[in-house]
Amino acid sequence: MSTPDAITAGAAHDPFAALRYPEFRNLSGATFLITAAILIQEVALGYELYRLTRDPLSLGFIGLAEAIPFMGLALFGGHLADNRERRGLMQGALLAILLGSLALWVLTLPAVRPLLSQAALLAAIYGVIFLLGLARGIYSPAASSLKAFLVPRELYPNSSAWNSSFWQAGAILGPVAAGFLYAGFGLSGTLAVVVGTFALAFLLISTIAPRPVVAKPQEAGGLWASLKEGLDYVFRTKVILYAISLDMFSVLFGGVVAILPVFAEDILRVGPEGLGVLRAAPAVGALLTMLLCAYHPPTRKAWRNLLWAVAGFGVATLLFAVSESFWLSAAMLFATGAFDSVSVIIRQTILQAMPPDHLRGRVVAVNSIFVSSSNELGAFESGLAAKLMGTVPSVLFGGAMTLATVGWIWRRSRELFGARLH
Repeated sequence: MSTPDAITAGAAHDPFAALRYPEFRNLSGATFLITAAILIQEVALGYELYRLTRDPLSLGFIGLAEAIPFMGLALFGGHLADNRERRGLMQGALLAILLGSLALWVLTLPAVRPLLSQAALLAAIYGVIFLLGLARGIYSPAASSLKAFLVPRELYPNSSAWNSSFWQAGAILGPVAAGFLYAGFGLSGTLAVVVGTFALAFLLISTIAPRPVVAKPQEAGGLWASLKEGLDYVFRTKVILYAISLDMFSVLFGGVVAILPVFAEDILRVGPEGLGVLRAAPAVGALLTMLLCAYHPPTRKAWRNLLWAVAGFGVATLLFAVSESFWLSAAMLFATGAFDSVSVIIRQTILQAMPPDHLRGRVVAVNSIFVSSSNELGAFESGLAAKLMGTVPSVLFGGAMTLATVGWIWRRSRELFGARLH
């Protein structure tokens, strides 16, 4: 039987090296299940709310309801991840997510739903999503910082590629499953599947052995000093600051995922099954690209590759905006996922390799806040812009802003072009 040392020694020639560590496999499997469950829930709820309200802003409020608590708690979650046993934090947060999803299922049962007015139902759904955002603010920093302790440092690029691939596999299956589950079993049946999927993820997390808290330098000033230490490290480390800023602003303006129900229902007219395909297309592109990156990591000329990838994301978004063909639209979404996956691998490698162990949870939490800004607040921005500007003009505006962001950061970060991550 191969030992971990032997595995590490051959890692440079082994694209499956990180997967040979059982606990990393289990964490990645849980990532797959959690991602699929979240997206099944999100797609089904988004389609249902748009059908009820015919208002793209109702889709934006889903992102806002999750982003506000997540961003408010994520930095504290990073502090906990650096000072508490991570697996226990993940289990507690995931249990809260499971219970919240169970509440959503109860709210949509045929026996319960008629008892609520549309306004009461919307308020209850947004309220539960708010609570799910709080739980994710604890889970995300703990899970992200735990990854670095499950494989040797030499395997960080490989583990980033594989963990992201499991995430993207969930992001493929989730939307496709949501479309067909919704069409076949309705909203409450779909949410029952979500509850079961979260339960399986909880079991996988439970197989990971607890890790002791990393010894760290003595801190003075308590909680606020601890949080400030993580923020200060990010803002004085340019490669981290620029990498997460690039992702935040490009996806904040250029993301179109939140308003895909509008395209599916009113522009392309492809129904819930078509919506599932559109939602899955970026993840398919990302997964295939990440599998390729497991063999050919994009970290040799990391900063150049990162900027080109985000520029490609912006161009694909512009082409999606003007498309009136379902398959061309799906192809452009596929391309956005492929380009974004390169950015994800480079950024995750930076976040694993650079921060010291005693700061990693807080640094990852700062990144989580930036990512939440781009995803959940981006969903609100997409819904608001679509309502104010119209659906297609709002996407054109977002793609143009993505390219402008790349140009601005390109000019400010020329000294990073020679940086290497391994």
